[in-house]
Amino acid sequence: MQARRWIFYPRAKQALDRLNLLVDHPRGTRMPSVAIYGDSGMGKTMILEKFCDNNPSCFDPTTGTQAIPVLAIEMTGKPGERRLYAEILAALGAPQAPRADIVQMEQAALRLLKTVGVQVLVIDEIHNILAGSYREQRVVLNTLRFLSNRLQISLVCFGVIEAREAISGDVQLARRFGELTLNRWAANEQFEALVSSILRNMPLRRPTVLTPKSLRRILQISGGITANIFQAITSLAADSIESGIEHITDEAVESWSPPVSAETAYASTENSAARSRFLSFSNLCWMSSCRHGLRAMRVSMASPRSLCSAMPFRKQNLCG
Repeated sequence: MQARRWIFYPRAKQALDRLNLLVDHPRGTRMPSVAIYGDSGMGKTMILEKFCDNNPSCFDPTTGTQAIPVLAIEMTGKPGERRLYAEILAALGAPQAPRADIVQMEQAALRLLKTVGVQVLVIDEIHNILAGSYREQRVVLNTLRFLSNRLQISLVCFGVIEAREAISGDVQLARRFGELTLNRWAANEQFEALVSSILRNMPLRRPTVLTPKSLRRILQISGGITANIFQAITSLAADSIESGIEHITDEAVESWSPPVSAETAYASTENSAARSRFLSFSNLCWMSSCRHGLRAMRVSMASPRSLCSAMPFRKQNLCG
């Protein structure tokens, strides 16, 4: 029940279809690339892993080489040309000389990438480029463009929304990227399809029929985050199996709450930080007003808005 599993839903299928086109694309001087953006928990890593699983490496006994059509790496927290090549060599399982210079690492990476036949280079956490200086960002982006041009391979980048700013630092590279944004779920048919897909994969003996109110409740407590939606429905299904009723009821949805609300914790941290800034500003104003014989200023904060959409759902049997 708690094991990680792949569940097909329209948005994920759309992303995988676009990525699979890159693998079959004929090599050329200007290879197409794809950037997938989304908040943390929106399913980017699951899509990345599924894409790699669909295109596994294989050994060719005739040539004695390993064919790797898709190679995935993660952008390091402190980006740089040397670290980028180190990540590529590590992903290829190649030994690295401790004192190798950039040129040696570059030539080794180019040689091995060509030997194993990499067609798509996947870079996760691409937004980490922003942790570097402007010069470091340009060097990394230039290196990615160089690899794409020299080896005639496509690039796939995964990251949060801010990653768009990172890629746009190289205009020539940015023009090659088609964008796909994984927005938070809203009260619409796509959300119903997602919940239906999850429920169909739950080992429940009885069908689950959820009212529009229950669907809105799931959307509210999850904040529209895919990982939180999976967690909520999986936990509700586990509770129903333990109780013996073998289906999720509206009452269970209404009374359920996440063990740790990441969205609430984030909001609390954000509000606390904002409150601290306001209090610091208020203290400065108070000190300034005392000097000038004025009254101290007071600042109040408004409560955050609800994340739940008011758009109605259709009532239907989600397991039918």
